[in-house]
Amino acid sequence: MTETLLDVRDLRVHFPIYSTGIRRKEVARVQAVDGVSLSIGAGETVGLVGESGCGKTTTGLAILRLVEPTDGSVSFDGDEVGNLSKGELRKLRKRAAMIFQDPFASLDPRMSIGDSISEPLLIHKLFPDRNDRIDRTCQLLEKVGLSPNYRDRFPHEFSGGQRQRVGIARALATEPDFVVCDEPIAALDVSIQAQVMNLLEDLQDELGLTYLFIAHDLSAVQHLSDRVAVMYLGRIAEVADRSQFSAGLKHPYAESLLSAVPIPDPHLERTRERILLEGDVASPLDPPPGCRFHTRCPYATERCSNEEPSLRDLGGGHQVACHLYD
Repeated sequence: MTETLLDVRDLRVHFPIYSTGIRRKEVARVQAVDGVSLSIGAGETVGLVGESGCGKTTTGLAILRLVEPTDGSVSFDGDEVGNLSKGELRKLRKRAAMIFQDPFASLDPRMSIGDSISEPLLIHKLFPDRNDRIDRTCQLLEKVGLSPNYRDRFPHEFSGGQRQRVGIARALATEPDFVVCDEPIAALDVSIQAQVMNLLEDLQDELGLTYLFIAHDLSAVQHLSDRVAVMYLGRIAEVADRSQFSAGLKHPYAESLLSAVPIPDPHLERTRERILLEGDVASPLDPPPGCRFHTRCPYATERCSNEEPSLRDLGGGHQVACHLYD
């Protein structure tokens, strides 16, 4: 049985909204993440998927305490992340890194890529000697498929795929155990996406990395992940492993997402039935009571609008939050 590296329990991240004027007061809260529970084993890749705005990125940021959780528990290798001091948190960030979504915004345009990659080495006081840092930077560039000769170039001189490789090299600089991959292929051309995904897969095999892979592309998640968690409006709707994912998901929202994934067979693509959802995603400012998906669900009953479903185990680690499976 794989040892648990990350254990998230009932994580909540709410952003307050204040009134304007001299006497500011809280008037509402954006419930970006509202009760997420998830565990990831060492060496495992867990995909986190869902529509834009469902809270995927905020979940990743809160796990690393790049945003402060409102409530809940995040345990990394047995340590409660919320209780760590500044010094202890710095040690955690040596072991846990993040690859950001936009390679055009995540690199400082005034720093050479060599300086961007070596900055974590300086912060964590690794390789105190400058020449050793240069050697380490060159090794990282080679590891992600870039020439060490690029070390003194600046981000504007690179393509999107090359910049994302630089972001990956920077994330790997401190030899982390855990990496949050926040939609690392979303901003790239389709021709480059497969290269970056294969690179992430090869690096995981070589370095024994653990990934939380955030995406809205189900085909990418299915290819890379051992388990998949489907998120809707701040909550987990379903968790399934790769084989269960291939056989078919159970939650009505997850079914609709899966039906939108293109099939590389023209005949099957023309004849298969698409699940088209009606209505719009509810606002996280005022989420509906009960099941948050009931306003768009074709199977919703009165119970769904009044009672919130909890994740139920269907066997083999397959969990679904839906009253249809009581």
